[in-house]
Amino acid sequence: MRSIIMQEMMHLKDISILDVREIDEVMTGKIPGAQNMPLSSFQVLIPTLSRDKTYHVVCQSGSRSLMACQILTQMGYNVVNVLGGMGAYKGVLDYEM
Repeated sequence: MRSIIMQEMMHLKDISILDVREIDEVMTGKIPGAQNMPLSSFQVLIPTLSRDKTYHVVCQSGSRSLMACQILTQMGYNVVNVLGGMGAYKGVLDYEM
């Protein structure tokens, strides 16, 4: 598993983003195109992911995304932890659930 800072991720194109914040947090805005997978129901949702993709995992600051990345890495998924999380995101927000 590797990590990048939010500013690096914001320059990448055509990536799959997992937002592991809880639904009430995501309602305050998320990265456009990000898929919400709350850490509280994470284990149930993991089978919906593809092992053929690389997922960039975000939370509010980077702690929960690290936990999610550790779980996914152990299960054979390709993941990148995004350090700084939404607290470091300076782009446009999406409010669609």
